[in-house]
Amino acid sequence: MTTSKTSSHLHKSLRVPQGVAAVRRLFRSSEAALVGLAIVLGIAAGVLTFILNRGAHGLQSLIYGLSGSSLSAASSVRPVSLLALPVGGLLLGVGSRAAARRWRTPVDVVEANALHGGVIPLRDTILVCAQTLLSNGVGASVGLEAAYAQAGGGLSSVVGQWLRLRRADMRILLGAGAGAALGAAFSAPLTGAFYAFEIVIGAYTPAAIAPVAAAALSAVLTARLLGLEPYLIALPGAQAITTEDFLIYAALGVVCSLIAIGIMRAVTFIEENVRALPLLDAWRPAVGGLLLIPLALVTPQTLSAGHGALHLDLGVEVALRFILLVFVVKILASAVSLGFGFRGGLFFASLFIGSLVGQLFAGVVAHINGVPPIDPSDAALIGMAAMAVAIVGGPMTMSLLVLETTHDFALTSVAVTAGLCASTVVRETFGFSFSTWRMHTRGETIRSARDIGWARTLTVGKMMQPAANSASSDIAVSEFRRRFPLGSVPHVVLTENGDAYFGIVETSRAFEATVDPESPVGSLAEMRDVTLEPAENVRDAMKQFDSHGADFLAVVSKEGEVVGTLSERFVHRRYSDELEKAQREMFGE
Repeated sequence: MTTSKTSSHLHKSLRVPQGVAAVRRLFRSSEAALVGLAIVLGIAAGVLTFILNRGAHGLQSLIYGLSGSSLSAASSVRPVSLLALPVGGLLLGVGSRAAARRWRTPVDVVEANALHGGVIPLRDTILVCAQTLLSNGVGASVGLEAAYAQAGGGLSSVVGQWLRLRRADMRILLGAGAGAALGAAFSAPLTGAFYAFEIVIGAYTPAAIAPVAAAALSAVLTARLLGLEPYLIALPGAQAITTEDFLIYAALGVVCSLIAIGIMRAVTFIEENVRALPLLDAWRPAVGGLLLIPLALVTPQTLSAGHGALHLDLGVEVALRFILLVFVVKILASAVSLGFGFRGGLFFASLFIGSLVGQLFAGVVAHINGVPPIDPSDAALIGMAAMAVAIVGGPMTMSLLVLETTHDFALTSVAVTAGLCASTVVRETFGFSFSTWRMHTRGETIRSARDIGWARTLTVGKMMQPAANSASSDIAVSEFRRRFPLGSVPHVVLTENGDAYFGIVETSRAFEATVDPESPVGSLAEMRDVTLEPAENVRDAMKQFDSHGADFLAVVSKEGEVVGTLSERFVHRRYSDELEKAQREMFGE
């Protein structure tokens, strides 16, 4: 009697209040309600972007004594202030090591949408934002864009989890939050929306248009009301774009793609070799901070993401020799920062580096006979878009960023051309953006945020038929014929020493006239070394069937015991059904 009362009390305590249940049903059943939720989350993303932006700039001002100017645009910095780089690196390393001991590697927005159905734990969002804020705040050559996207997307994910939204809605809401935060950072709603479509969600679908657009607009308006200044680039003077310009800027896109691949490989090369050193993880960012000091003494433009430096180099005429110097040291600073463990991304660094490449490209073109000269400012903006496409991805995202920061439609059309050329070369020769490349080096195989998590959760253990028609491998063929008459079952699993797997035999083969009835049935066994494991996913299973030409396999545990069977026909049917379901959800059907 006591047990019954306790169970009843526990059931009541776990019961969801009717009001909460009604709210959850509303957001699961109404598209308009989901759009309204996206607007609220967009406002929250705008607030978070403002807080992160002001926090990082406040920390930089405190350390470097800035008076309203950007760190990368400073004419010089006090050498003693640069000690903040190794000190901040040490704090970051110790904190990251402590977090790694307790939790796994944090999930970012791209990985969450590709593998986890839009789910990001709250602690992962807090950790990524704190690490990026500290890294950028002490002056490491990384941007805040990773923190912006993580904050907006992470908050959306937490709310979506509480509301128990469907997988497709969770992915859309996560993309909307991440895109809204990034749009707020640049005061560019179209850029934020297409960042969500191309990079976070991985598709442009009718179901995602309204929530993503609404979130981006509300975030940008919120950030403007809070006082976050729009990121605008004033051009010296608009020049007519000719047919020759399209061809020249397409070549610039190819150049940017090759440099981008080199940068991504350089970051990985440094990271892998640093990890191979007998150096504690907690000390790696501190050592990286020490290496950044001489680069910062060459020019402060290597510090932070480079927002101020980009404006500075575009606003006045700068010698190409100095542009080349900044280009080299900025790449080194970014590679060292990320390779030694500072947290952040290459979003704005790629824009800055691309602008430098564009100006250098214009200088080279001016010395080539027969090629019409191009405007260095235009080339800088086209290079900015092309380099960002090559490293971050999203041709439309970066082209619209050019449009929203310059308000020049003619230049945007050229940016689309250069961006598509850069994207094509990178995809053909390298195959990854920076975010997916970093996950590839950790063993993941994703190439975009397209949802493949459902395929990983559809395992052999969930699809297999537990009961298997089995027989001992040492029985005679005549006994096998008696137990399994022709036409009764197509395949039989053979075992030895109890339940240990031996092989598979086709029932019809045992009835062939050339088979000796007194021989052991094990002599007819096939697929002796080919089995499936319960933990393998549906794609692994299909690869096994295809590579060995099998239509029926046994499922064997790690101990070697037969736990079930699976047919190729059933695997392909389940995969097709789940794929069709995922596509219906993606398009909101």
